Amino acid sequence: MSLRAVVFDGVEIPEALLAQELQNHPGGSAAEARAAAGHALAIRALLLQRARHLGLTPEPELDEQGREETPEEALVRAVLDAEVAVAVPTDPECRRVYDADPERFRTPALYEASHILVEPRGGDEAALAGAHANAARLIGILDAGTCTFGELARDASDCPSGAVGGSLGQLRPGDLVPEVEDVLLALLPGETASAPVLSRFGWHVLRLDRRIEGRVLPFELAGERIRLHLESRAWAAAATRYVAELAAAARARGVALTLTPDGAVRDGSATLGDLLSDRGAAERLEAWLDAVDPDLAGRVRQAAAASAATVADFVQAAMAEFVADASDERWTKLISTARDAEDPALACLAQVLRSKLTPAKPVFTLIRRVPA
Repeated sequence: MSLRAVVFDGVEIPEALLAQELQNHPGGSAAEARAAAGHALAIRALLLQRARHLGLTPEPELDEQGREETPEEALVRAVLDAEVAVAVPTDPECRRVYDADPERFRTPALYEASHILVEPRGGDEAALAGAHANAARLIGILDAGTCTFGELARDASDCPSGAVGGSLGQLRPGDLVPEVEDVLLALLPGETASAPVLSRFGWHVLRLDRRIEGRVLPFELAGERIRLHLESRAWAAAATRYVAELAAAARARGVALTLTPDGAVRDGSATLGDLLSDRGAAERLEAWLDAVDPDLAGRVRQAAAASAATVADFVQAAMAEFVADASDERWTKLISTARDAEDPALACLAQVLRSKLTPAKPVFTLIRRVPA
């Protein structure tokens, strides 16, 4: 199994895990999808780590469709609930929003309509024409006034609404297929369409029963909706800032977290002992260096290629050479580097590699004594 990894937002992510996440981020270029997948995995890991540090326990809830959260989803929600807080909008703030454009708070126009559906008795042109003729006949019966629309719908409609006189109830624009709705909305209340209307369901005899125009809600009714909207918007902005700050802090540390191939979160990157003995840790170093110090990463790649070695072999050899030959002074500098760094192992590794890649300054003898 490949041990290759990449670093996003201070989180080391195995390539295999990134490939799995890519399917959740379609669209855009391959690079954009890869960046979105890496960012999503990194933010999830950082939030789960924060939940652990806060001592939170998952308490899954049900969504509007009755689906239960996973424990990880519950922890992410708990972190944001605990760490992100916004002030409740005041009445004056809500009032300013309302007064700026009261028309935004107009109720939608509604209408009530009835229909009689005549389905074709087959899938050919003759069946469609026969259904049309039957629908036209029904309109003629209504025009003659020999029965009411509701009576005829109960006797002749192929739609379940026939049982209630063809009533479709109270509707909003967009509730019905366009070819039916366009005809209905052109009628006057109480008017029946003069010709049958075809949809994918069959031929319709249509009547507009009632039209209800929208109205601007008073502030007393719109205020709570405005308050919820402002609070939701403020919370979303605060959550975005919180996540961005979490990611920025992780990036500043170099590699703050590691995701295992199964998605588990592990603190830190590696120890110097890992770099000496763990081939897997050495192989993942290229991604770490790219995240922490791209210039150093490029120099290491060049030096490794010049030595006909892999980056992992070059790094392990550099570490082994340092351990074998370093003077007390160099060890003291390395210890000081580790003590002051967010990620001690990576800071020490960077210092060792820089010293190996930077040639020692030549020593010149300005005065040479000639033996007598």
